[in-house]
Amino acid sequence: MATVRTGPLIGLIVQILLLAAVAGPDGLGPAGWLTGAGYGMVVCLALSRGLHRSGAGGLGPADRVTLARAVLVGAVTALVVDAAGRATPVELLVVLTAVALALDAVDGWVARRTGTVSALGARFDMEVDAFLILVLSLHVAPLVGGWVFAIGAMRYAFVAAGWALPWLRRPLPARYWRKVVAAAQGVLLLVAAGGVLPPRWAAVVAAVALALLVESFGRDVRWLWRHRPARPA
Repeated sequence: MATVRTGPLIGLIVQILLLAAVAGPDGLGPAGWLTGAGYGMVVCLALSRGLHRSGAGGLGPADRVTLARAVLVGAVTALVVDAAGRATPVELLVVLTAVALALDAVDGWVARRTGTVSALGARFDMEVDAFLILVLSLHVAPLVGGWVFAIGAMRYAFVAAGWALPWLRRPLPARYWRKVVAAAQGVLLLVAAGGVLPPRWAAVVAAVALALLVESFGRDVRWLWRHRPARPA
């Protein structure tokens, strides 16, 4: 059991240390600290529970990469929340997000290379991706409009719809375009959040991200609808 808890606990410790480093001379406000620390605690508990339920003896090589991404996302989340009350260093937010997005291409490669692909690792990776997109959409919303929040909320709305419509919870076939669209969301939102584009062009970039996401989710929903179980007579 001690082995199972080591990885998530180390992740929580590194999360607190990164928040202290990100705070800098001016420090994070109370909202940023509480959000970052709370996020780290939730990740630690959820990952520990997932390891216990899956019977894994500890984190695999790819899981450690994903955990590093999750820690970076925690720092980005703290900065975004802290920005609601005062100015936030956009350059630091961009760098942390860019590294997290770059590592997204690493954990899958490591899992395949080391033969450690697992359902837990895939779920962990997906949840970190989804939460980063949610946080970035919240950060971009004041710049381009509240509609951009739909980008971050769409995946969670899809999961919630599955509670009411069981056919939405069926496994989907692998599709490369889905992975491309998922990766594009982070990149496009990062461009919109970077402050290098005028608000009008940032809105265009965010609109492209939303259009790609609607198309991808729409295609999946259509496939699930066509392959839903037939109702009994």
